[in-house]
Amino acid sequence: MRIFKSRAVRAITTAVAVGLIATGCSSERDEGGSKGGDKDTFVFAGSGDPGSLDPALASDGETFRVTRQAFEALLEHEPGGSKLVGGLAEKWESDPSGKVWTFNLRQGVKFHDGEAFNAAAVCANYDHWFNWKGTYQSSAVSYYWQKIMGGFAKNEDAEAPKANYKSCTAKDENTAVIEVNETTANLPGGFSLQALAIHSPKALQEYAKQDATAKGDAITYPKYSQEAGTVAGTGPYKIVKWNKGNKEVSLERFDDYWGDKAKVKNLVFRTISTEETRRQALQAGDIDGYDLVSPADVTTLEKQGFEVPTRDVFNIFYVGMSQGANPALKKPEVRQAITHAIDRESLVKTQLPEGGKVGTQFMPDTVAGYSDQVKTYPFDTAKAKDLLKQAGEEKLSVEFCYPTEVTRPYMPAPQDLFELMKADLEKAGITVKPKAMKWAPDYLDATESGSCALHLLGWTGDFNDGYNFIGTWFAGPDKQWGFKEQKVFDAVNAASKVADTAGRTEAYKKANEAIMEYVPGVPISSSPPAIAFAKNVNPPKVSPLTQENFAEVSFK
Repeated sequence: MRIFKSRAVRAITTAVAVGLIATGCSSERDEGGSKGGDKDTFVFAGSGDPGSLDPALASDGETFRVTRQAFEALLEHEPGGSKLVGGLAEKWESDPSGKVWTFNLRQGVKFHDGEAFNAAAVCANYDHWFNWKGTYQSSAVSYYWQKIMGGFAKNEDAEAPKANYKSCTAKDENTAVIEVNETTANLPGGFSLQALAIHSPKALQEYAKQDATAKGDAITYPKYSQEAGTVAGTGPYKIVKWNKGNKEVSLERFDDYWGDKAKVKNLVFRTISTEETRRQALQAGDIDGYDLVSPADVTTLEKQGFEVPTRDVFNIFYVGMSQGANPALKKPEVRQAITHAIDRESLVKTQLPEGGKVGTQFMPDTVAGYSDQVKTYPFDTAKAKDLLKQAGEEKLSVEFCYPTEVTRPYMPAPQDLFELMKADLEKAGITVKPKAMKWAPDYLDATESGSCALHLLGWTGDFNDGYNFIGTWFAGPDKQWGFKEQKVFDAVNAASKVADTAGRTEAYKKANEAIMEYVPGVPISSSPPAIAFAKNVNPPKVSPLTQENFAEVSFK
C-alpha cells in the first residue's frame, strides 16, 4: 500500500484543497464530533482522492481505504496486526512446492447485488484479471496483479512480466484451487491484497464491457470505476455515491453482511489535502476522524480529549536516486557521499513521530529479514566531501524533486524534510536544484519514469514478508533507480524462492546486505503514523498496514 504506497496509479484528477462541508442537517454541534444529532453518519478525512472504485485498478492507500470497507479478499490480516487470517476463505493451505493453493470458502456469503459467493466467483475474478487486454496491461493500471501474479494470458505490453498465474479451479462450490507456475514469496500474502479482492461475477460482466484507455501517460479509467452503482463486493459497507465535486465517497451499511454488522449506518470519506485543515475540521466538529496526524499535533489533540492512537511501525521513508537522470550517481562514491551527508538522526528526532527509527536498509526492523550486518553510512559531512573528491565530483549539481499537496504515513511534511536535507547536502558542497511537483500525477509519474535524480518516497507494507519491501524495487532493473547490478537482483530473487520460512529470512538478510553495499538510495526512517478521532468516537483497531476496518467504529 501500499502504495499509502509510493507507486500509485496515475489518475487524471488529483487531490486539491477543498472547503469543509458539514454532512449533518442539524445546526447543533455534538461534543467532539461531526455536526448532526442522529449520529448515524461517520465522516473520515483522508489526504487524497481515491483513484478508482475498483481496487483491482489501484495501487494507492487512499483508494484502498475506501474500497476495503466494501470488498474482501480471500485472506485478511488480524485486526490491529500483520498476521494473516481467513477472509472470504476460512482455511487455506498450499502443497509442499508452494505452487498449488487450496481455499476452503465461507458459506452463506452474499455480494451487494444479491449474487452468491462461491468458488466459481473466485475463479471468475482471477480469470478476469489474467485475461486483461489493452490498457489494462499497463503497469499503471494493473500494478498489483503484475507484482503478485506476473503478466497475462497473452502479453501485449513488452514490459509486462511473464505470467506466474496458471489457473483457478472450482473443485466444488466451496473449494477453490489456485495454481501458479513458480514458487514465490508473494504468496500467500498476495491473496490478502485489496487489488485481488473478490467482485460479484455479475458486476464483472459489466466491467468487461468497458475499456481503460491511454493517451500518452494519462490513463482514463472505465466509467464503472468512477461512478457508484456497478461495483459489488461482499464487505460490511456498499458504495452508494462518489461526489467528486464535494470530494466525498459515501457508503451505506450492508445489512446482509455475513459477519458482524457495521455499527454506524453511513460512512463518508472526504478528501482534505492538508493536515492543518484536517485537524481544524476535527476540532470544529466537521469530521469524526482523520489520518496522517502531524507529529507536532499529537500531544495537543490528546490534551484536548481527542482519541489519537498510533500505529505500529511498518514503513520505510527514503531518498531515491535515479542514475538515469544524473550519470554522476553511477559512481558509488557519489551515492555514499549523499548518504553520509544527510543527518538522518536529526530528521527522525525533529520531524518524525515519537518512536521513529533511523533507517539502515529498505525495510523496517519489524519485518523478518532485517539485518544487523548491513554496511552503514553515519552522518559525516567531512567524509561526504572526501568521497566526492575521490569521485572527481567536488562541484556536483543535482536536481532534487519533492512532492506538494500531500502527506504520507512515512512522510508527514515533505517540504520541511526536503529543506533540511537540502541544507545538509549543501554543507557537503553539493549544489541542489529544487523541483516541487504536485503529488499526482506529476510527481508519481516523474519518479516512476526515473526523471528525478533525487526524490522523496516511501512504502507501507502490504503484508509481512521482506520481498514486499525489497522485491518492490530491487528484484530487477527499474526505471525509478536506473541501475543494473546483477548481484543485487540475484540476492533479492534468490530469497524470494526459498520455501522454508527460516531459510528465507536468512536469505533476506543477505539480500539487504547486498543492497546496502551497493547503496542505491538513502533509507531515512521508519516511523509510527498516528490517526485521530473525535471525543465521542470509539475508534477501530488501528493497523500497522493502515488497513483499518471502519465497521468497528461506533459513537459513545
